Amino acid sequence: MTVQIKEFPGVYLREADFREKRVIFNEWNPNAQYAWDAGVAIGRYLAELKEGRLIGVRCRHCHRTVIPPRNVCEWCFRPMDDWIALPDTGTVNTFSLCYVTWDMKRVEEPEISAVIDIDGTEPLVGIMHLLGEVEPDDVKIGMRVKAVWRPPEEREGSILDIKYFRPV
Repeated sequence: MTVQIKEFPGVYLREADFREKRVIFNEWNPNAQYAWDAGVAIGRYLAELKEGRLIGVRCRHCHRTVIPPRNVCEWCFRPMDDWIALPDTGTVNTFSLCYVTWDMKRVEEPEISAVIDIDGTEPLVGIMHLLGEVEPDDVKIGMRVKAVWRPPEEREGSILDIKYFRPV
């Protein structure tokens, strides 16, 4: 079977056309930096983290309070715009002992990641973070924890402004 390639009409450009200035063009070196917009709900959440505070939102229709905040209730699809200050304490919902780091390096002492139900929010709507100041064998579901914050001058408006949660 023979395949014929049909030539497309027009003039093909070659590298030499540019070097020899037969084609007019402008060299352009764009600044490819970009900014990421977190949006209204997460933007405010991150700003509050930088100040050492946790906030959530409450749905005025079904009365659920959640963290991290969102604009729309996923249960009743109504706007969530009732901002609620929350304590930096909670309960371990589930946890995992991680013997491999995010970049696939084996570690002897595990990192302990946990989903933490923040006090004042609905059950099972927690945030995932690390646990610290606790031995792996001592971690239990239902354990009460409190946030350990980075010093104010080190905060950047990130979930990592909380170093970890420790038992109370």
